[in-house]
Amino acid sequence: MSDGNSLGVYLRSRRTKLDPASFGLAGGRRRTAGLRREEVAQRANISATWYTWLEQGRGGSPSADVLDRIARALTLTDVEREHLFLVGLGRPPEVRYRGSDAITPRLQRLLDVLTYSPAIVRTATWDVVAWNRAAAAVLTDYGALPPDQRNVLRLIFCDPRVRAAQSEWESVARFVVATFRIDAARAGADAEVAKLVDELSQASPEFASMWRDNNVQTHGDGVKRLRHPRLGSITLEYSAFAVDARPDLSLIVYNPATPADRRLIESLVEELPVTG
Repeated sequence: MSDGNSLGVYLRSRRTKLDPASFGLAGGRRRTAGLRREEVAQRANISATWYTWLEQGRGGSPSADVLDRIARALTLTDVEREHLFLVGLGRPPEVRYRGSDAITPRLQRLLDVLTYSPAIVRTATWDVVAWNRAAAAVLTDYGALPPDQRNVLRLIFCDPRVRAAQSEWESVARFVVATFRIDAARAGADAEVAKLVDELSQASPEFASMWRDNNVQTHGDGVKRLRHPRLGSITLEYSAFAVDARPDLSLIVYNPATPADRRLIESLVEELPVTG
């Protein structure tokens, strides 16, 4: 196989790394390591001839369904499956949303080291699943809320305290709705957000109107101005980051915009009890 046959080279490399015994296949003497081509084809429910042609670079362009079946047959990880689609079709596979509240201890430690910069981790459905002490002090004490209420949209549209804290509530609300819409679509979470959209549409005519506008935008970075009940007016610069290998998660960091803002946040964070 030539170097131009990226799909075939990749298929063969994955196939030869598999242990036949782990699939209940007889070991015996094999000329090459791993599964045979016909064994992969059988597991993928495709023609052995066609699978052989794919490895040899003469099978034409496979469909997404065929690549999906081959990925399962080869027990590929999510990142390996993505690479299979990239070399086979020139595009990533359709996303499959797998929401989870769990984050790694390493990611939580990253949040915690940002002592005076409020930081949160949110899902594609905008549920806040992790935060640091600065976020609890400046934004919302998420730990005091039931898990199903730790949703940014519910807080923006249904919590009077959070609404009052926004210096420009309508602008913030429109930004949240537009960004939420594209985040959910990118993560393939349309079905997961349908119930939340229905709930908020009934609870808030403003949300219903903004949702019907169908506006979309990315989160990016920018400036957030808050009216804090104890600190008064504070300004934060925010940036959003993707969490590698977790397309359902985003890390949002809010840095004090000025030394004066930092001093105000420092004074508030230092008053919080140390836990853990």
